[in-house]
Amino acid sequence: MSGTFTLVNPATGQPIREIARADEAQTDAAIARAVAAQRSWASLPPVARADALRAFARTVEAHVEELAQLEVLNSGHPIGSARWEASHVAQVLNFYAGAPERLSGQQIPVAGGLDVTFHEPYGVVGIIVPWNFPMTIASWGFAPALAAGNAVVLKPAELTPLTAIRLGELALEAGLPAGLFEVVTGSGSVVGQRFVSHPDVRKVVFTGSTSVGVEVAAGCARELKPVTLELGGKSANIVFADADLEKAAASAPGAVFDNAGQDCCARSRILVEHSAYDRFLELLEPAVKAWRVGDPGDERTDMGPLISASHRSTVEGFLDGADVAFRGSAPDGDGFWFAPAVVLADRGDRIAREEVFGPVVAVLPFDDEADAVRLANDTIYGLAGSIWTENLGRAVRVSRGVKSGVLSVNSHSSVRYWTPFGGMKASGLGRELGPDAAEHFTETKNVFFATD
Repeated sequence: MSGTFTLVNPATGQPIREIARADEAQTDAAIARAVAAQRSWASLPPVARADALRAFARTVEAHVEELAQLEVLNSGHPIGSARWEASHVAQVLNFYAGAPERLSGQQIPVAGGLDVTFHEPYGVVGIIVPWNFPMTIASWGFAPALAAGNAVVLKPAELTPLTAIRLGELALEAGLPAGLFEVVTGSGSVVGQRFVSHPDVRKVVFTGSTSVGVEVAAGCARELKPVTLELGGKSANIVFADADLEKAAASAPGAVFDNAGQDCCARSRILVEHSAYDRFLELLEPAVKAWRVGDPGDERTDMGPLISASHRSTVEGFLDGADVAFRGSAPDGDGFWFAPAVVLADRGDRIAREEVFGPVVAVLPFDDEADAVRLANDTIYGLAGSIWTENLGRAVRVSRGVKSGVLSVNSHSSVRYWTPFGGMKASGLGRELGPDAAEHFTETKNVFFATD
């Protein structure tokens, strides 16, 4: 059903503007435009596609501040984070601009002829983006997809479409062909579902909840359509007694409270070795209380509001009956504010097993290395995690033992556009990013030339 929906500034609770909600016919029209544009785009010499992506990157770079301010307004991201996110889009485009000239096939030895492979673009790729990181997650899909010779139809989340809309406009300003990068705003049940069911959308990339991801995967399976899924997380931040506890505690708030905890990679479980448990909590409390929550337009702000009133209610529900050790502070009044919270949890507690997607962290003790691995793996998710130890052998053993797609040692940073990213178990299917990401948006064609 077509119509409009109202965007709300999460820092004030006030309406921003009305956005069109596409119906199925409008979605089909966008896909048809993408089909037409893709044919000529794929036929360009690789260097021409590379130049076009670099031009797109330069155009984004020239509009970083504009994009950042839109993200502050629409998503409540702190301005420093929003500027980094906008710059990140340009960096991702520049990185994958090197891919068109490197999508080389293989020559395979055979008798009686020559056997070679080619990387052929799928055609049109449908990308469904969540509301937590609207720009960065979109770029992880559209940059390698375009580099591989595909057209892209992008559906941003209903709550946060403004930067995606602007990126679509900037693509045209940069000289990309009309129809090649279509942005369609609307509901997942209409636009997203049409990406899954439409025969001309030959691959779907979905980032969001595990429950919706299961439905996307099932729909794509019925169409025999490739799909990449980046889903939920309940990542562990494992702190051993031999670690630099001061550094680990100082890093922990950023690991879980960045973007108000609305991050599938958030280290929302801190697992601490028994002998260091009390000392770690002593160090963690001042770090949490120093975490600045406030006006996202203020350069000094570390964390803005949650995305909506309903989401705040969901996050608050995780504190019902919980043993809250201490909290940070947050503004009063309008806006969807929430003070960061540290909860002392037991292993069977809901807060220790389910994704909160908010600024709440559960702290649990463990006995030894084997117990740490068991506890880290005691969840349906397997996306990210951190390991803090001065013992290199332990770092290697634990990183091999924890069932997560991306891990970091003595750091909470594990997502980079030049390295593979993705989850295990209920956290996802397939991999994004890395030097081979453009190949994930192609089909391998094998051709045998007889010479006898």
